[in-house]
Amino acid sequence: MKDQIRILGIDDGAFKFSDPSTPVVGVVMRLPTYVEGVMVTEVTVDGELDATEKLETMIAESRYLDQLKLIILDGAALGGFNVVNIERLHDRLGVPIATVTRDEPNFEEIEAALKKHFEDWELRLAMMRKVEIKRFETEHNPIYISRVGIGDRELKEILDKSTIKGALPEVLRVAHLIATAISKGESRGRA
Repeated sequence: MKDQIRILGIDDGAFKFSDPSTPVVGVVMRLPTYVEGVMVTEVTVDGELDATEKLETMIAESRYLDQLKLIILDGAALGGFNVVNIERLHDRLGVPIATVTRDEPNFEEIEAALKKHFEDWELRLAMMRKVEIKRFETEHNPIYISRVGIGDRELKEILDKSTIKGALPEVLRVAHLIATAISKGESRGRA
C-alpha cells in the first residue's frame, strides 16, 4: 500500500430523537493524520432512509472522490436507525466502504428496537445484516467491521496506519469531534 493514501471518515452529530435531522461530517485525511478537507450534510433522525442518498451526494459532489481509497463510517446507521446501504454506496461511488464499531452488534436487541419503531423494520434489519461483520483485533480492544470492496489484509493495514491512539481510526475521531461541535456547540464524548 502506498504511503499517504486518502481516506474519508464519517460520523453524525449528537441528536435527540425528537430532532428532525442531525449533521453528518466527513473528514478527508491523508494517512496517517493530515486533515485535507471536511464536508458536511445532514440526515433525517430515525425517519426516512435518506442516509445512503445524502452520503452519496456529499461524496460524489466533492473534489476528493477520485482520490479516496476507503470510506469509513462510524457504525451502520446515522441519526439513530437511518441505515446506510454500504453495498449501494460502494457500487455508486466505486470506493471501498467499511463500518466500524467498538461493540459487537446485538441483532436481537436491534431487531426488537426496529420492530417497536418502524413499519419497514425488516428492510432496515436486512441492510444491517446483509454484509458480514468481522471482529478485528487492535492493540487495545477489538473492533467490529463490515466492509465491501476491500479485503481483510488491506483493510487491516489501513486501520493500523490510521489508528494513532485507542482502537478507532483517527479520521473517525476527528469526524466525531467536528460533528458533535456542530450539533452541541462543543465537542463531547468519544467516537
